[in-house]
Amino acid sequence: MGLGFNANEIFEMAEQIERNGAAYYREAAEAVTNDADKKFLIELAEMEDDHEVTFGDLRKNLGADEKSELTFDPEDEAAQYLKALADTRVFYDKALDLSSMTGILKGAITAEKDSIVFYLGMKDLVAGSRGKDRIDAIIKEEMKHIKLLSGRLMAIGK
Repeated sequence: MGLGFNANEIFEMAEQIERNGAAYYREAAEAVTNDADKKFLIELAEMEDDHEVTFGDLRKNLGADEKSELTFDPEDEAAQYLKALADTRVFYDKALDLSSMTGILKGAITAEKDSIVFYLGMKDLVAGSRGKDRIDAIIKEEMKHIKLLSGRLMAIGK
């Protein structure tokens, strides 16, 4: 039996991905010595924090049909699966290069792209009445991150 996801579960994953992103940017900020780079990375972490709050607010405002369970899950296995999926798909420890700002930015761009691919794939699993338009809002936020990161990468000439 395939797993179906509702918009509520997608937003739970989005919140986890944003937590992972914030942790990555904070770890990267600790790895750099340049104050401007450190400040930029902390600002990105704070944006991830803000996105987590935004996605949490969006989740709170979902309608009852968007929160309804699509599968019988008395052991809460779907939630555990979703957390594992969010933890391992985006901003997880995948040999990211924290030795230089170029490596940090390239790793972050890759993770942000991965998150967009993740959300696009998950969007196909959500019924039309269960919040596809809300998932589009997540994708647009991640696209803004890529623009910021790419601009910074271009500014350092890589």
